[in-house]
Amino acid sequence: MKRLWLVFAQTVTVLLAAFFVVATLKPEWLNRKPVVASVVPVLESNGPAIPFTGNGLQSFSAAARLASPAVVSINTSKAAVNNPAAADPWFRFFFGEQGPSQQQAGLGSGVIVSPAGYILTNNHVIEEADEIEVILNDGRKGVAKVIGTDPETDLAILKVELGDLPVITLGDSDSLAIGDLVLAIGNPFGVGQTVTSGIVSALGRTQLGINTFENFIQTDAAINPGNSGGALVDIQGRLMGINTAIYSRSGGSMGIGFAIPTSTARSVLEAIVRDGQVTRGWIGVEPQDLTPELAESFGIANGQGVIITGVLQNGPAAQAGIRPGDVITQVAGRQVANVAQLLTAVAALKPGEAASLAITRRDGNTVLDVIPGRRTLPNQTQAR
Repeated sequence: MKRLWLVFAQTVTVLLAAFFVVATLKPEWLNRKPVVASVVPVLESNGPAIPFTGNGLQSFSAAARLASPAVVSINTSKAAVNNPAAADPWFRFFFGEQGPSQQQAGLGSGVIVSPAGYILTNNHVIEEADEIEVILNDGRKGVAKVIGTDPETDLAILKVELGDLPVITLGDSDSLAIGDLVLAIGNPFGVGQTVTSGIVSALGRTQLGINTFENFIQTDAAINPGNSGGALVDIQGRLMGINTAIYSRSGGSMGIGFAIPTSTARSVLEAIVRDGQVTRGWIGVEPQDLTPELAESFGIANGQGVIITGVLQNGPAAQAGIRPGDVITQVAGRQVANVAQLLTAVAALKPGEAASLAITRRDGNTVLDVIPGRRTLPNQTQAR
């Protein structure tokens, strides 16, 4: 009996092995369809979104070749400052002999925007510098002088006296869309000119606490220390922004960089070259974003606009009849939906020239004419 059971078990094992071999190699003998991997359908582009090289690979070389010569490295230095107490015998007794202070140096980038030698960069790159050296991509060097600065947008204009300068083409930053390809060009960490690529991640970034006037282009193109003041260009090599800041926990790029749009940089450039400074309007109010709770508290229908929580006594807004609880919806015909937009719209007003403000109140809508004053550099709590 034991022998018969052993023969039975061996026979079943051989038959099962034969079945699996046939099912795998010849499924049609069993009238079974072969198993195939599932395929997920995808939509494919009809053509390339950007230029291709002859070997079929994507390339940004044309854009880099056009823009790179106009991007410069900026080296700054600040003279050493010795401690005035170092000569005091009691100071030397307690703290010892103090050696001479070291000269402070900084690195950054800039963009040549005019054959006359004007260079756009960040204010924080050249702030408090005693000497500014500009190094072109072709190796030439020159000492730059500061034509003017605008700390509220973190922009500065330099000028270098060199001939036959390469000049970048200014693009229309207002035409950018999220997802557009961009290149960041600068001198990160002082290693030399570097080109990185990415896309426009977001537009109109505000309330980051970086500048007073914020309207940043956000990109994931790698921006690192030393890139500040460098160029953000499109794939035609046109300047779309000035690289300014990054979000980082380590000090290096984490894929969140910010650039000042060319539309802002152009207006600052023109104002500084023409007048030596940027002149902005000011009306003397304390604005706040209109929340549903504030709208209910002041008896205002919830909608777009900025509510005024304070008015400076005898300021332009007070003289025009604006009072706390008013909601400003338009400035000189320009819609405003938040504090950042109101600040930008008021700053664009020409001091001394009347401008209309559309106001919503508990008892209805009205239009008031205000004569803006000249804005001075404010602290964070000063009225707008």
